[in-house]
Amino acid sequence: MDTHYIHGVIRTYKNKGLRRFATTGDASKLSVPNIDRVRVVLKLLDNAKRPEQMNIPGLWFHPLKGSLKGRYAVEASRMYRITFAWDGEDAINVDLEDYHK
Repeated sequence: MDTHYIHGVIRTYKNKGLRRFATTGDASKLSVPNIDRVRVVLKLLDNAKRPEQMNIPGLWFHPLKGSLKGRYAVEASRMYRITFAWDGEDAINVDLEDYHK
């Protein structure tokens, strides 16, 4: 599968390893065990026009609360989430994180 597909609505990344993976396919800096799932989530996010389009069965999409209000999350693995904010039709500040810490 071609990993050089992130060129649409994802405007910015917070996680350097995630940005590297999206632009080069290099997963060496990602701490998540299921790289294929990360690839699928990024492709779906890249094609979305608004955050609610990520509300797909199995992704566990949800808006975040508290200090993270205004961001959204989907499951990347048991421990990690891909989180993001939205500006217009663009995903911004896309991150891979364990925000349960």
